[in-house]
Amino acid sequence: MKKVIVTGGSGFIGSNLIKYLLKKNFYVINIDKLSYSSNLYNTKKISKNKKYKFFKIDLNNKKKIIKILNKYKPVCIFNLAAETHVDRSIDNPKSFITSNFLGVYNLLESIMSFKKKNKNFKLIHVSTDEVYGDIIQGRSDEKFPYNPSSPYSATKGSADHLIKAYVRTYKIPAIISSCCNNYGPNQFPEKFIPKLIYNVLNNKPLPIYGKGMNSREWIHVNDHCEALLLLFLKGKLGEKYNIGTGQNYRNIDIAKKILKIAKKNFSGKLNKKIKIKFVKDRPGHDYRYALNSKKILKELKWKPKISFNSGLSKTFRWYRDNSYFSNTIKKNFDKRLGLKV
Repeated sequence: MKKVIVTGGSGFIGSNLIKYLLKKNFYVINIDKLSYSSNLYNTKKISKNKKYKFFKIDLNNKKKIIKILNKYKPVCIFNLAAETHVDRSIDNPKSFITSNFLGVYNLLESIMSFKKKNKNFKLIHVSTDEVYGDIIQGRSDEKFPYNPSSPYSATKGSADHLIKAYVRTYKIPAIISSCCNNYGPNQFPEKFIPKLIYNVLNNKPLPIYGKGMNSREWIHVNDHCEALLLLFLKGKLGEKYNIGTGQNYRNIDIAKKILKIAKKNFSGKLNKKIKIKFVKDRPGHDYRYALNSKKILKELKWKPKISFNSGLSKTFRWYRDNSYFSNTIKKNFDKRLGLKV
């Protein structure tokens, strides 16, 4: 049985990836420092699975990372450990530099030690479409120049460049992926879609930055997980792949979709007076992200399977039926962040 490591496996995408890999009969080691957005509820149902192991470790603890690598000898590390909320990066850039850049540096140094005796190994590093910055027209392919706008995207972009340098200089066997906005079950409710769903379920107004015209490309987390496994199985080392759907939606339109879904799927007392509330915009807010994902379609024959309307409805029902998920989160996610300017 092949063993793989998922860093950040107690977070949103990481926990969904672990469940997917277990179904594909991998032995999965989860390394997570359990920051505010991590949640043990995300892996509760698999915690006793004989093919699953969890370690509470920060990637900056190189000694412990090397020890785990040498003990389990994984064939792949899926690196999803990162601070990801743009608003938080505006308030506290240092934590993003520590996790997203220095954490990757220490992971690369750990791999340097490990790969000398383990040739059949890959690193799949999960980046973001935000490294390309504002895409007013067209779509950014893998050769598009980086133009990050926030401390978050700058640290992710910096990590990408560092990995590319280690690939060229030290022959690290790595692949980088840049994915569009994810949605689905187990996402921390300070992010846009779960935030709106949470507010609907709790009869609160739906906060929208600016006038809601900002456009994002969306993918269901299950489609993303399938693409990541395919990168491990068939991706070319040293390459970068965009992972997207090609479907963009304005924030205001998503809010309206969620209100429409709520009327059909919420058996509780839905307050008919719930309204969209426009709030002060985020500093440096990018207007549009849009990926050109033809490379992964052409070379690896991957394409998304879950339509946005279907995925959004399923996501709403998950939050409706898993209210305990939000109740387990101690951090106050109602407080507005990202205004420190």
